[in-house]
Amino acid sequence: MNRFDHSISLKGLFSGDERKTTIILLLTPFLLTVFRYYGTKAFYLEHVASVMPLASDPQLGGALYAFFGAFLLLGVVPFLIVRYVFREKLSSYGVQLGDGKFGWKAVLILAPIFILSTLPSSRMSSFLAEYPINGHAGASTGMFVLHLSTYFFYYIGWEFFFRGFMQFGLRSKFGDWNAILIQVIASCLVHIGKPDGEIFTSILGGIVWGIIAFRTRSLLYGVVTHWILGASLDFFIVYL
Repeated sequence: MNRFDHSISLKGLFSGDERKTTIILLLTPFLLTVFRYYGTKAFYLEHVASVMPLASDPQLGGALYAFFGAFLLLGVVPFLIVRYVFREKLSSYGVQLGDGKFGWKAVLILAPIFILSTLPSSRMSSFLAEYPINGHAGASTGMFVLHLSTYFFYYIGWEFFFRGFMQFGLRSKFGDWNAILIQVIASCLVHIGKPDGEIFTSILGGIVWGIIAFRTRSLLYGVVTHWILGASLDFFIVYL
């Protein structure tokens, strides 16, 4: 048996119905690699802070760099691809209110579960070594509010990339469940280096947020609940 089917052709990858799928699946590893290597606080502290500091406090500058780096790489770049390469409406990728009745009900149910689930994590050394991303977030109330408000941009970028660009974008090609599972694979793998508990729960979280995105036709409720999860963990670490 031949190793490859001779019918495979590269010229069809960027034409017709295959074009969008090819672009998404090629951009995914590229953008995630750039994000993991060059969009982190560690990269900022080592290579950027001394040349172009974003704040007088290196911890704050590193957090701002990471938050807005995620917003740019995972949010703005895919947004430009959707609008000017695919020439599709953002509403087709979950940028709309969608089914608010179901969405806000999901927020009310999930929020207390997520908040309580972060309490034991906030006492674990692996999480304490990783969070808050701004190590000086607890320096003052103002600093903590700034931390949480800018943190929201991180989750906008994250949800648009995985549940929007990937999941909605691959839906027509692979179907609902496969589109969800493909983005779960990517979102789980990009957690490597985080606490092991966070990596494993990212699988369940990716499925839950994926279902909510399709059910509501919106990314809003995933952004809100994901931010609540991160914000509550930082709150418990800083104030308890």
